[in-house]
Amino acid sequence: MSVPNPPVGAHSRPDVGDVSMGELIGDVTRDLSTLMRQELALAQSEIKQEASKTGKAAGALGAAGFAGYMVLLFLSIALWWGLAHLMDATWSALIVAAVWAVVGAALFVTGRRKLREVHPKPERTVDTLKHVPDALKDQSGDHR
Repeated sequence: MSVPNPPVGAHSRPDVGDVSMGELIGDVTRDLSTLMRQELALAQSEIKQEASKTGKAAGALGAAGFAGYMVLLFLSIALWWGLAHLMDATWSALIVAAVWAVVGAALFVTGRRKLREVHPKPERTVDTLKHVPDALKDQSGDHR
């Protein structure tokens, strides 16, 4: 004889006096299996969110690297022009290099800030899994 499962969210427990041990173990096994599947889905969701944050931070840091390359390029051109010609064009190259330096610094700061927001450990999953043993202890204590 099988005892019907209570509605989702219901906190009442059915009388298990007439239920066989095999059925009880089967119910517990199914419930634990469902719990583990839900915890796995939660962990996957959290990891996906953190991977997205990591990708954005890596993109900003990559852009900062490109900006750094541009700084070196324009500083090299400015130095070359300054030594070769000593003309006003040198100052314009230095201004462009300074602009790239500011852009690179801003992108670096943004990328570093976003990277600090990344939490590779699925926090909510770890928290809910900590409560599983306590919940099992509570249930086993009620049936004695």
